[in-house]
Amino acid sequence: MGSSRFPGKPLASLLGKPMIAHVYERVARNPLIDKTVVATCDREIAECIRAAGGHAVMTSERHERASDRCAEALQILEAQDSRRYDIVVMVQGDEPMIDPRMISEAVTPMLGDPSIQVVNLLGRISSVAEFEDRNCIKVVCDLGGNALYLSREPIPTRSKTQAVQMGKQVCVIPFRRDFLLLYTSLAPTPLEIAESVDMLRVLEHGLRLRMVPTEFDTHAVDTPADLALVEQLMRSSTG
Repeated sequence: MGSSRFPGKPLASLLGKPMIAHVYERVARNPLIDKTVVATCDREIAECIRAAGGHAVMTSERHERASDRCAEALQILEAQDSRRYDIVVMVQGDEPMIDPRMISEAVTPMLGDPSIQVVNLLGRISSVAEFEDRNCIKVVCDLGGNALYLSREPIPTRSKTQAVQMGKQVCVIPFRRDFLLLYTSLAPTPLEIAESVDMLRVLEHGLRLRMVPTEFDTHAVDTPADLALVEQLMRSSTG
């Protein structure tokens, strides 16, 4: 609720309902998901989700990274449910255009390859304005599809982007359970802090981050202007 760029963002009205409710409902439609939960430190958000019949978990207000909040929520849920979850899919609450199939895109490679510990979806950057936008997290990858670096700055170099596909992080992020707990035990890193990007903690500690291309186009909400654009896009897609 205390977003510096858009205070109260999760509960902002979008097509007649709070934005966080759109995200929750879309994630819950994916057939691979056993349980959908909103992890928050704000009681207003938890009450909104519970009033709509959903699940919410209250977490610490001290977290700087969504991944750390997700790890705390996992531990709370495992204690409450008396069970162990295998994979935790973290979806940012500002992705109201998420298609449920995007979760399957991200999780499926992990089901076939036990060496993959964490995945991010890789979206396409379609305009110069998006490439220059600091709210868009740019990604460059190695030849095996693993992230080399993520940045709020334009990467790769502007002069060569016609020859190399410009990619962006889409915040649908499945972790294997033990890897998520390892992540939260690792010390925050200099580039993670400088860029304010969770996944740089993975790379700076020498661990692998698999990027998986998505066929779906989404637009995250970082500002009130983004909300207006997303509302227009969502209205158009539903007629």
